[in-house]
Amino acid sequence: MISTLQENTAIILPEKGLEQKIKQAEVENRKLIIKLGFDPTAPDLHLGHAVVLKKLKQFQDLGHQIVIVVGSFTARIGDPTGKNKARKPLSVEDVHHNAQTYINQLSKIIEVEKTKIVFNSDWLDALSFSEVIQLMSKVTVAQLMHRNDFNKRFTENTPIAMHELVYPILQGFDSVQIECDIEMGGTDQLFNCTMGRQLQEVHQMSAQVVMCMPLLKGLDGKEKMSKSLNNTIGLTDEPNEMFGKTMSIPDSLIDEFIDLASDFTAEEKLELKSKLENGENPMDIKKRVAKNIITQYHDQSAAGLAEEFFSNQFQNKNVEEKVYKPISLALFQSQENRMRAVELCSQLKSDLSKSAIRRMIQSGGIQINHIKITDPDQEIELLLQTKIKIGKRDFFELI
Repeated sequence: MISTLQENTAIILPEKGLEQKIKQAEVENRKLIIKLGFDPTAPDLHLGHAVVLKKLKQFQDLGHQIVIVVGSFTARIGDPTGKNKARKPLSVEDVHHNAQTYINQLSKIIEVEKTKIVFNSDWLDALSFSEVIQLMSKVTVAQLMHRNDFNKRFTENTPIAMHELVYPILQGFDSVQIECDIEMGGTDQLFNCTMGRQLQEVHQMSAQVVMCMPLLKGLDGKEKMSKSLNNTIGLTDEPNEMFGKTMSIPDSLIDEFIDLASDFTAEEKLELKSKLENGENPMDIKKRVAKNIITQYHDQSAAGLAEEFFSNQFQNKNVEEKVYKPISLALFQSQENRMRAVELCSQLKSDLSKSAIRRMIQSGGIQINHIKITDPDQEIELLLQTKIKIGKRDFFELI
């Protein structure tokens, strides 16, 4: 059991803390309280979130109590989360909309009906100003400056707002309120999670164990998977989209996806890695990983159909047999039925920034009626049956 819970974990603090907590729960004949906190800053969950959620599911399957702390208060403050600038706070409306979307998607991995979901505004809004000051008095500025991004910004004379310094303290106070035994998060949340340990000790409580999972890299193979970097595979992506995105990852990322994104058995993981090391075509390994991912979040039938679609759409060289997504011409409001290429493609691919579209055009990554265009400002005549190819995976036809 312990080895299963420790699998793929990047950090456990203290080192033997997990074993001690499990023994403590057995002696006291109770469930462990496992905390995952999130600020609902973007409404979609992706495979990066799933790394932590799958670990939570392991605890849930063993009968322990999962508590999801929705940062309904802290999201209105803004946490830099490792960035070198403050994150923009959210409105109350944004917080509740995004939180509900998150909660709906949690059922993809954990059993929501067995999960306790709480909102930290319930207790943080109730604190008086004197109570906030008392809470802040438990932490020194020197301790806060151990957080890497704060230290870096201070060294570089980049401004740090006072509310940012308060954020980790408030997140730590969440652990006091729910009497947390184990707090889960990514490695980028290590500092904030350890703050919970400190504040619990100040309140004469048994300090929580911190378990940090590795950060799954995004489709670029460089940065962590993040909605803001547009390098994600969403848990609610359609099967064809999931398959195509997985096939686009660099070969260097295959091992990481096998370990963190798949649910292959330990033996199957070793087999796939061995085949990769022994020279098997990486594309074949990616296909197995892609099908596994789709089976987890859709079903096996959808995985098979997605593989078939990918083979026809991207490996079949016959252009006439490609499947183009129909787009109504009436959706485009343009004088004289003409539009600049960059504007047209931006409307078709709203998830990409206009600058990214412009770069894609300039590098020859976009075709209109099977002809490459390289001028973002080129006027495109909007006619029925105009076919537009954006990048490697997106095909559109005006109808």
